[in-house]
Amino acid sequence: MRHVRPLLAVCALALATATQAQIGAGYLANQVDVAAKNFDIADKNHDGLLTKEEAEKGPVPFIRAHFDEIDKTKRGVVSKQDVFDYVRSMQKPSGAPAPASSSH
Repeated sequence: MRHVRPLLAVCALALATATQAQIGAGYLANQVDVAAKNFDIADKNHDGLLTKEEAEKGPVPFIRAHFDEIDKTKRGVVSKQDVFDYVRSMQKPSGAPAPASSSH
């Protein structure tokens, strides 16, 4: 269950920008639930990790398409946290300066 939260955040980030204004929060919650269930369905040995083979055979097209980029440490497996981190990195503008620290 601890792996569900990062995937929920991933899905929320991925879907929020494109659909939040057009569709309600109920739709987003449903999509997040489906994504979490699909990760678990693809995880055939129920270890909380997807191998490339599990991703290729499971209902996780985003992970399948980006597996090598998600697997930054080249372990040959990805976790829900890895997916979250990858999607989060996609949300950051590239080349944007770091926010200035406040010295109050």
